[in-house]
Amino acid sequence: MPLHPELAPLLALIDAGIPMHTLSPVEARASFRRLTVESRDPASLPEVASVEETTVAGGAGELPARIYRPVGEDAARATVVLLHGGGYVVGDLDTHEGMARALCAGLDAVVVSVDYRLAPEAPYPAAAQDAIAAVTDVRGRLGELGGSDVLGVAGDSAGGNLAAVASQHVDGIAAQLLVYPATDVLGEYPSRTENGSGFFLDTPTLGWFIDHYAPPGTDLAEPTISPLRGKLDGLPPAVVVTAELDPLRDEGNAYAHALAEAGVTVDLVTYPGLIHGFFDMGAWSPACQQAIDDTIARFARLLSAAR
Repeated sequence: MPLHPELAPLLALIDAGIPMHTLSPVEARASFRRLTVESRDPASLPEVASVEETTVAGGAGELPARIYRPVGEDAARATVVLLHGGGYVVGDLDTHEGMARALCAGLDAVVVSVDYRLAPEAPYPAAAQDAIAAVTDVRGRLGELGGSDVLGVAGDSAGGNLAAVASQHVDGIAAQLLVYPATDVLGEYPSRTENGSGFFLDTPTLGWFIDHYAPPGTDLAEPTISPLRGKLDGLPPAVVVTAELDPLRDEGNAYAHALAEAGVTVDLVTYPGLIHGFFDMGAWSPACQQAIDDTIARFARLLSAAR
C-alpha cells in the first residue's frame, strides 16, 4: 500500500532538513537528537516506576546503561537488554528513551538500555563486541534486575543487527525482538531500490553508516556484521518486525525466513504503509502507535512462553 498519510507531514519536515549523509558524525548525532529528544513532549513518554543510571560490561571496558523498572508490585520479571538503532554512528540512551519505556511498560519487564560505542571513533567490531559483552554481563545479573531467569534482547535497525549478533553468541537468551533489523550488508535486495529515497532512511545514508562503521578491509560477510550469514540453528525464538516502505525490509524478512528454515520459532510481521523508524513515530501517527503496541504484544507472548 502507499505511504500511510499520517506520516506525510513528518517526512516533509525531515526532507526540509539537511540530509544526514552530508553531515559529519558529530553533526549527525546532534541532528538525530533534535529529531528525537528535543522534539518530543516528555509527558508523552510511557510511565515506568523508576529509571536508574548504571554501567554494564563492554568489549573494552564499562559502558553507560540505564535500567527501567515497570510500575506494579515487586515480582519476578523478565529482563530485556535494549540495543538502540542509529546506523552504529548516531543514537544513544536518550534518543531511545521512548522505546525503552514502551518496552518496559508494555512487557512488564525490566529493560536495560545499553550505550555501546559508536563509529567512526570505535569502528567494527566494537559495537558487536559491546553487545555480546553487555548481554553476557546482564545474564549474570538477572537476580538483581528482573529477578527471573528469563532474558530477552531487543533492538531496532543497527540495534536489531546487534541483538541478532548477541543472540548468536550468548547462551541463555529466551527470546529476541528484531525491529527492522540490518542483517546482510552484502546482499542485494529489491527494497533497497524500491524504498531507497523519500522514506526517511535512504540509500546514501545506508552507505554513509557502513562506511563509518566498517573500515576498508572489513570482511562484510562476517556474521558479526551480517548475521544472516551466521549459524542460525538453535537460536532463541524471535519476533522480527519490518516496515513495507523500508529499504531494510527484504533483508529483515530474509533473516526471519532463514531462522524459520533453521528450525527457530519466528513471528514475522511487515506493517503496511509504514517506514523505517516507525517505533519512535507514535506521536505522529496512530498507525505507528498501533504497530508499536502490536510489536510489544507479540514479544510479550514470547517472553511469557519462556517463563
